[in-house]
Amino acid sequence: MNLNKYFINVSLSILLSAVAFTQEKRLVKADENFGRYAFIDAREIYLKVAENGYESPDLYKKLGDCYYFNGQLEGAVVWYEKLVATYPNRIDPEYLFRYSQSLKSMERYKESDEVMEQFNNLTGNDQRAEFFRNTRDYLQFIEMQSDKFKLSKLSINSKYSDYAPSFNNQGELIFSSSRGKGSGMSKTIHEWDEMPFQDLFSSSINSDKGLLESPKKLKGKINTRFHESSTSFSRDGQTVYFTRNNYTKRKLGANTEGTVLLKLYRATLVNDKWTNIEELPFNDDEYSIAHPALSADGKKLYFASDMPDSRGLSDLYVVDINDDKTFGKPRNLGDKINTEGRETFPYISDSGQLYFASDGHIGLGGLDIFIAIPKEFGMFSVPYNVGKPVNSSEDDFTFIINENTKTGYFSSNRTGGKGSDDIYSFKQTDDLITSCNQYVTGVVTDATSKEILAGTEVILMDINNDELKRTTTDVRGRYKFDLECKVSYLVRAIKVGYRSTEVIFNTSAVFEKEHNLTLQLNEGGLEEKEAKPGDDLAKLLDLDIIYFDVNKSFIRPDAKVELQKIIEVLKKYPNLKIDVRSHTDSRSSFWYNKKLSEKRAKNTIKYIVEKGGIDKSRITGRGYGERRLINKCKDGVPCSDDEHKRNRRSEFIILK
Repeated sequence: MNLNKYFINVSLSILLSAVAFTQEKRLVKADENFGRYAFIDAREIYLKVAENGYESPDLYKKLGDCYYFNGQLEGAVVWYEKLVATYPNRIDPEYLFRYSQSLKSMERYKESDEVMEQFNNLTGNDQRAEFFRNTRDYLQFIEMQSDKFKLSKLSINSKYSDYAPSFNNQGELIFSSSRGKGSGMSKTIHEWDEMPFQDLFSSSINSDKGLLESPKKLKGKINTRFHESSTSFSRDGQTVYFTRNNYTKRKLGANTEGTVLLKLYRATLVNDKWTNIEELPFNDDEYSIAHPALSADGKKLYFASDMPDSRGLSDLYVVDINDDKTFGKPRNLGDKINTEGRETFPYISDSGQLYFASDGHIGLGGLDIFIAIPKEFGMFSVPYNVGKPVNSSEDDFTFIINENTKTGYFSSNRTGGKGSDDIYSFKQTDDLITSCNQYVTGVVTDATSKEILAGTEVILMDINNDELKRTTTDVRGRYKFDLECKVSYLVRAIKVGYRSTEVIFNTSAVFEKEHNLTLQLNEGGLEEKEAKPGDDLAKLLDLDIIYFDVNKSFIRPDAKVELQKIIEVLKKYPNLKIDVRSHTDSRSSFWYNKKLSEKRAKNTIKYIVEKGGIDKSRITGRGYGERRLINKCKDGVPCSDDEHKRNRRSEFIILK
């Protein structure tokens, strides 16, 4: 196989771009009389605490979540990174996954993979870990897709390489060939592979009997002593785009390592000869751009390249062709199409369907041919393998089809041909499977009470955190999304007053399947919340319990982090007044608990005043001992340590 021809110039850049899925929501119904502190922005408060030098695993988790669940992944990296670096032995695996996803947004792929390895080691049977470890099995689907084409061999094939068929507007098949001296069509033999260079040839097509004429070289200046291959013609036949080695104005170009790569060129037909050869402006000496495919309206050009933002060894791109024949900026076709392997040789049918060759998507071996269906906004569906006999265990590529006659051509290096690559014709006998009837349904509930949560926003996202669809749960808490087959999805649920949650899952190759996915939300979260007199700042800010050592009333380091959040609120809203209320559990005597809680309330107020510089007149407080228990754990009732712990709380009640 000629590696230059198939465009296997290796690029190690893998880009899984992540795009923010939503903007942070803002509540707008501020009470004019309470406007200066009507909304408590927890993220802003937490950031101030962190800037003041305070740290805790909970602080870093919540700050990271603030950015992560709002799609601001680069911001999330900062805090998840601090969490992992500062508290490596106190990390919930879920945060490793979020950290890994966030790192991808900054193209830090190696680090992301290393974090996912840790996630995999800690979880093992998690679906995300499984997706990271394994590749999906396409064999069952390929069998369903197979036997929809009838193949024929062509007499025009030589003992050399013949490939890259394309249609022009004159009823001819244009293809690339390296047929040698024995054919009377010799060309310089290059020293790197001791094979003749490829030229472009044409042969007339007869719909009944196939190819009738012997191949002839295209006329004009289009063929040189270097490689020419893979063409695409305009509707009027006056313009052709083609691939050539980096050879412009009789000069051979190379990259900084001395390798001659591939470029795209354009030529026009003048007096039956191809002339006015011009290099396309987005070419570059440092990477290959090759294998053009024009859209039916001539307004878009698709191609393959290993340019710096490619996901794998080569990706598919599209560029707009303007009315004045200038070009826009090339755009990568994205992760549904491109993989870490090779995606190459695109072809766009008259109906806009994309056919291409890939060894990154699962197939039968080597390059396989895939079809993707056009979607909105220039996007495509997930690719579907076209099955046997078009695909084989060898390389199968450069597929083209006339959708009116259901006939077409492709190339393969499978055994049984004349040369290293041969062109095959086909007749399509049945429609390909290009749709999927899978969907996901579920109910969103409160994790503790199991109450149905109607009005919850549920978002369907791809594996890179890009939003695909959004809905709201109905009165029964239900949601539903239609899905594509063989894709990984994230389903995320968001509701004010609750912590957001997400679940990742994979669809299969089964073409009729329902996925049931119940989502449970825990109270909390860091959304902005409307505040009013009587509200507890501890709940609004989702504070951790401010613990005191047994029989002690001094402020512990972990409590200082929580109190700094209160201080920042008081600084932000200078008219705000609060009442500090300290509580104990029921263990020890009533009067002992009363006295201890009063000391704790007093020391809490003292810390806020002295460390925060807050006017003492803005803070009142008292200790309530065990008088206001929030559960059954009164004297004589057996309770666990966790149940008693819930009663040992501090409240920060808004007075004004």
